[in-house]
Amino acid sequence: MELSKKTVRTIIGLIVLTLLLAAGLRNFGSVWEAFNFVIGLIFPFILGACMAFLLNIPMSVIERHLFSEKRVKGPKIRRLVRPLSLVLALLLVLLIIVIVIFIIVPEIANTVGVLANSVPDFVKQVEEWATGLAGSYPDIAKQISEITIDWTNFGSEIVDFLQKGLMSFVGSTFNVASSIASGVVNFSLGFIFALYVLLQKEKLGSQFRKLFYAYLPERVTDKLLEVFRLSNSTFSSFVTGQCTEAVILGAMFVVVMLIFRLPYALMIGVLIGFLSLIPIFGAFIGCFVGAFLILMVNPMQAFWFIVIFLIIQQIEGNLIYPHVVGGSVGLPSIWVLVAVTIGGGAMGITGMIITIPLCSVCYTLLREATGKRLSRRRVPEEKYRIAGEAALPGQEEHLDEM
Repeated sequence: MELSKKTVRTIIGLIVLTLLLAAGLRNFGSVWEAFNFVIGLIFPFILGACMAFLLNIPMSVIERHLFSEKRVKGPKIRRLVRPLSLVLALLLVLLIIVIVIFIIVPEIANTVGVLANSVPDFVKQVEEWATGLAGSYPDIAKQISEITIDWTNFGSEIVDFLQKGLMSFVGSTFNVASSIASGVVNFSLGFIFALYVLLQKEKLGSQFRKLFYAYLPERVTDKLLEVFRLSNSTFSSFVTGQCTEAVILGAMFVVVMLIFRLPYALMIGVLIGFLSLIPIFGAFIGCFVGAFLILMVNPMQAFWFIVIFLIIQQIEGNLIYPHVVGGSVGLPSIWVLVAVTIGGGAMGITGMIITIPLCSVCYTLLREATGKRLSRRRVPEEKYRIAGEAALPGQEEHLDEM
């Protein structure tokens, strides 16, 4: 049997790929180090791409509604639309961050001040308790007075401890300073890269399309571009849904806390809403901070706040979050819960954030592929449609889903 050139190239490619995979598995440590090195080099650009994606959402809304072609006409003026939209998007994000900081930080600083002022009273109470204990139990006081300490060895041990601690502190300070400097540099490079991407996103998109069509089969490129469009739409909808859910959750806490006359209602509501952008665990961090602040005022109110939080969290986690976020990405509620659980178990907070839109993309692609295969096979609808599926109200729009 004669082999065509295409078949020979395919066989050679598979052999080379197998050899490379085997070599990589045998030298996994070196490969992993090389991978981390490459990621470290391109990390500012990855960070910048993430910034560009997030900033593109408000920038596109501003550009589409505030500076539409009907309102802004003329080629010279239209050139200013993109820079103005980008500046307004940056100001909007900065304004939200400033509002959150100015609501949260003063209250936390005030609580810390109250806690610091209460420390002397606490020390005085401890001293009175110790004095009363010595008067009530003289035997204990006598045993304490008979304790002898070798101050020479004690002093040398303290000096050694301070020397080691100072060296450790200097080393830790240097590492922290290096990490901060590296973080500032990476953030600055990423931010500049994000600005370039946003200002020239159409040109960059056209260049990548040329590369794909030049070096990949046209059918493959069409499918890739379709997946990219779906991914962009899904991730954008996810961010929008996540922000909407955060606003709803924060407003619920503010209203409920005002009804029950709990302190710090606005600050705790804003904090929990802001931290709930991190799925599941973010709200619990806000609960811990809120309970601590209320505890400084009234321990009983702190207890009732935790009870209220657990109730609202159950309502939000099982009803609001799956419907708001799942509806925004086109993913049914049950699969949102599955995606959050699996993503959190596999990759922690990062997994929780990215698993929902990824699952939505896979769900949409699988639904379309399944629909096409059913159409090609001409399977009658009554064979896979369960009787009574349309009985639940409000579910008619999901009848065409898997």
